[in-house]
Amino acid sequence: MSKELSTVSENKPAHKKYVLKKRQPQKTNYKVNYEQDLNEKQLEAVMSNEGALLVIAGAGSGKTKTLTYRVARLIEDGVAPNNILLLTFTKKAAHEMLSRASLVLDSRCEKVAGGTFHSFANIILRKYASALKLKNNFTIMDRSDCEDVINHIVGQMFPKKEKRFPKKNTILDMYSKSVNKVTPVKEIIINEFPQFEHCIDKITEVHKNYVSYKRENSILDYDDLLVYLKILLENNDDLRQKISGEYKYIMVDEYQDTNTLQADIVRLLSSVHKNIMAVGDDAQSIYSFRGANYRNIFDFPKLFENTKIIKLEQNYRSTQNILKLTNLIIGRAKEKYDKELFSQIQSPVMPALICAKNTQMEADFICQRILELLDEDVPLEEICVLTRNARMSYSLEIELSKRAIPYRKFGGPKFMETAHIKDVVSHLRVLINPDDVISLTRILLLLRGIGNAAVNNIMPVLKGNINPDIKLLPSNKMSSLSPLLNVLGRERSLMSTKKPAEIVEEIIRYYLPILKDKYDDFAKREKDLDHFQYLASQYSNLEDFISDMALEPPDASVEGMYKNNSDDEALTISTIHSAKGLEWDSVFIIGAVDGRFPSAYSFNSEEEMDEELRLMYVATTRAKNNLYITYPVDMYDYSMNMVLSKPSRFLDGIDDDILEHWDITEG
Repeated sequence: MSKELSTVSENKPAHKKYVLKKRQPQKTNYKVNYEQDLNEKQLEAVMSNEGALLVIAGAGSGKTKTLTYRVARLIEDGVAPNNILLLTFTKKAAHEMLSRASLVLDSRCEKVAGGTFHSFANIILRKYASALKLKNNFTIMDRSDCEDVINHIVGQMFPKKEKRFPKKNTILDMYSKSVNKVTPVKEIIINEFPQFEHCIDKITEVHKNYVSYKRENSILDYDDLLVYLKILLENNDDLRQKISGEYKYIMVDEYQDTNTLQADIVRLLSSVHKNIMAVGDDAQSIYSFRGANYRNIFDFPKLFENTKIIKLEQNYRSTQNILKLTNLIIGRAKEKYDKELFSQIQSPVMPALICAKNTQMEADFICQRILELLDEDVPLEEICVLTRNARMSYSLEIELSKRAIPYRKFGGPKFMETAHIKDVVSHLRVLINPDDVISLTRILLLLRGIGNAAVNNIMPVLKGNINPDIKLLPSNKMSSLSPLLNVLGRERSLMSTKKPAEIVEEIIRYYLPILKDKYDDFAKREKDLDHFQYLASQYSNLEDFISDMALEPPDASVEGMYKNNSDDEALTISTIHSAKGLEWDSVFIIGAVDGRFPSAYSFNSEEEMDEELRLMYVATTRAKNNLYITYPVDMYDYSMNMVLSKPSRFLDGIDDDILEHWDITEG
């Protein structure tokens, strides 16, 4: 039975020490015709003013439009743009919303403070770094940098290889989950990594040294940005009141994806006025592996007294036939906000569950149906194949290639994680923060004749001081170091007068001989460097550029997403996690066999099984007009040593008048 959550409006408001003057929304003379542009529930959310508001926005129900119009309405009511804070999970989402708000109203909307939790934290921390005894030129490490630091610390602490000691990426996962779940590292290891309980003391000791190392070298990882922001707000009452008073109206998108730390930050930021609007959908909470806390959206009314709850249930994406299925699927969740999505889009086409003999027949069917959709004038870019994990599309990719059907697959190497881009970024980080040992080590090891032993000798002299006139360096290394120190010294002295693109150009000019010496495919990599310089040209400040590249890295190299050919039009193959927030005319969900979807690893956990159910809901709600769910009856699972043959349990007992059943095993 589902657990319906209700408002807590019957509670008496708690006494507030700090009371802001309430502004009543105007009823007339709006430039924007809100009543005409919005449905009843959207309008209610947009016109809500003071206090806490939770908007449960079903898939395709216009949550972005609701946020956009609320920004416009607040500004029309006289709220200064810099008093509004819009927190999203990508910089692109914030930019899109504020751009759309500007089209709805005017350019004032673009002056609203908007961005991700991490980018907002970065701005606040650099402004108030001294309150935390931080240097405001701190460097932000990406994941691979963090892993390198951990590897370095483990190597120093335990020169003799430990038996069954976790790898650097696993250790980093432990630390990150500890931060995001606000749970001690020991408890995380016991609950989620019990295989490493035998070395729990050593892992926690490495953690202490990791924290100290970052402090000593003025470097922060992603999690530190949120940790330090919370500390800043909790331990500095006057500063918290000042910041909260500055951002009088706070809106948070995708609230179901927040972690415990982010929920705490939202509470602290809104502590003076409680004017907080959270928008999200519990049915689309699918990121627990990243530390997202599913409970946040349910606990919001407990965190904020007198919370008003509004549900957006009218769907503008899918046909009513598709929504009948999606409503049935999510209706099986153990805990949820009850809602019934509905649509005015009618179609005789029904969603279909297709039973194939094996993965080859499954791939044959999908390819044939794609060709039929093309004949029905559905563009190739409006067709998507969704998978539970990236490995499940291999057979299909082979068949698509045979039939010359172009496709693009979300994945491949990330732009900012490629070695040559990291090399250039390391030079730029050292310009900003000469204490950045990680970046300094990387650029020194690029030089001929410089190895780890030489770096250990050079580092005490160079750290914090990249002056080209240094005399204390080993004389036999000076010939290698001179060009590096000359370019760093020159560019650092001119940082305040040069544009970021000009500095990047100089660093690339110095780096090109190293690139050509180090990589056989240097010509291809040069294109990425050109693109990197272009990205720099969009900024007026080098520090902002490097921070954004760490916080919001471009997804792919200049080559774009992985493609099997260069056609402009291409089918999309994506994991369901990567497809959240997107939509297509026609969607195939492949490999929907019990044991794979849901994963057999979730069978013994009610919480994990519910997340798998939500994942199926997210997949089915991506489709506008055509939805096909396929499963083979002869799928061998090597990890479990058994044949999987039944369709996903999430589709059990659904009648033919809602989900058509096609059997093509005899085809």
